[in-house]
Amino acid sequence: MQTHAFDVVIIGSGAGGGTVAHALASTGRRILVIERGGDVPSEPENWSPAAVWKDLRYRTMERWVDRDGQEFQPYTHYNVGGNTKYWGSVLYRLRREDFGEIAHRDGGSPAWPITYDDLAPWYDEAERLYQVHGDATADPTEPPRGPFPHPPVPHAEAMQAVVAGLERQGLHPSPLPLGLIEPGRPGGCQLCNTCNSFPCRIHRKSDADVCCVRPAREAGVTVWTHALARRLVTSRDGTRVEAVDVERDGREVRVEAPLVVVACGAVNSAILLLRSATPQHPRGLANSSGLVGRRYMAHLATMMQGFYPFRVNTAVFQKTVAINDFYLRGRHGSYPLGQIQSQGRTHGLMAKVVGDTWFGGHVTWIPEWAYDAWVARGVDWLAMSEDLPHVDNRVTLTEDGRIRLEYTPNNEAAHEELVREASRMLRRLGAWKVMAHSHRSKNTTHQCGTLVFGHEASSSVLDTYCRTHDVSNLFVVDASFFPSSAAVNPGLTIVAQALRVADHLRRTDLRLPEDAAAGTTPAAAQRP
Repeated sequence: MQTHAFDVVIIGSGAGGGTVAHALASTGRRILVIERGGDVPSEPENWSPAAVWKDLRYRTMERWVDRDGQEFQPYTHYNVGGNTKYWGSVLYRLRREDFGEIAHRDGGSPAWPITYDDLAPWYDEAERLYQVHGDATADPTEPPRGPFPHPPVPHAEAMQAVVAGLERQGLHPSPLPLGLIEPGRPGGCQLCNTCNSFPCRIHRKSDADVCCVRPAREAGVTVWTHALARRLVTSRDGTRVEAVDVERDGREVRVEAPLVVVACGAVNSAILLLRSATPQHPRGLANSSGLVGRRYMAHLATMMQGFYPFRVNTAVFQKTVAINDFYLRGRHGSYPLGQIQSQGRTHGLMAKVVGDTWFGGHVTWIPEWAYDAWVARGVDWLAMSEDLPHVDNRVTLTEDGRIRLEYTPNNEAAHEELVREASRMLRRLGAWKVMAHSHRSKNTTHQCGTLVFGHEASSSVLDTYCRTHDVSNLFVVDASFFPSSAAVNPGLTIVAQALRVADHLRRTDLRLPEDAAAGTTPAAAQRP
């Protein structure tokens, strides 16, 4: 078997891995990023609803199985930049309250082992790196903070009318924090209607590939594409990872490195550790707590659309509005409900893909033009609530080596109340009909929690810098570390923690001089 040597190996190139690679690129160390997919090509299909939604051109074709052994195709992507290539660029900070223990209607959400203040300077740096646009004064749940690095994306005229209507209802709509590159400017983001779930053909979406991996490559970081990490190889005593076995271009090679960062996403990172079991780690690598793969969370999410039969929605880019009035408590109760945010435009073909299966089978007799007419008169929203970290919601390996996702949604009563609030909100805006759709137990977006971090090895897998308690040179930097899912998009928190971990690695494992280590700290980033 051919063997390669590097100083740092990073497995995965998304929000976690891509950001760590960028943050360590200036260290002068030999850094390898291993990515199981390839670069997403810039092509007309990037913005084609038929290619993205009907042909599933960019999604993985692998099949996972659910709790009952039924196969399903997960919503996930293997390519440089990971799932960030397809995100809608909503980059929220967790609210300050999310870091503490919270009582929910159906249970409790645990406190994090770090505070909002621990992560705040890294949130600042993450917003600069991913060019986030927003308004720190308009959101009633926004923690005290400085201004966003860029002003909010202006509402389209049609959405300005929606905002005015929401304010008349006594709500407090605020601009969504969006990671976009020079929106509305020549050569910048075109504010098109193909952002959510589409790769950006002109690379003006703030994804991990554009913001981090490409600059890291230019700085000398090596990136292997179409390379699948099969197993982590440990020392005889099991205390360190010595190498990674990789399937690359149909051949198995071994990569040796004194420092390994796993960033495959919450599902696949857990699976890699489970697949790397040894006599010293019989239940999976770094699994003395028994929590590897457990506490899977993915948010309770319902896509909604308000239908206005006599009003064509003229907004092209409508994903600019958030309502957080119900984030910390409902209208008539003391429990949190979650968040409501406007979404990118639904295309007729996208609606048809979902609508053709509403009646328990494939209903192909409704023509696409009918869906086009429907969505042209609609405004799209997302209602999102926190699901809670139950140990029985978990990721495991089947006997034949496939991924099994055992997930039963919880905290559903609060989410149903949020959906009712959103429905009332839309009807007060004049909607004749409100449509709703949820993936429920098959939800694989916003996945988190499978390798929880904490202070004690008995009750967590990672420490507060995402180092595994059991293996001294193994870090996991993706949403696996989340103790709770909160009710906002997790992307910015992954990026902020990745920057925090990278700074820690500079000062500890890589032992850089203090002046060199300061190169990625928030204080250094603020210098002229």
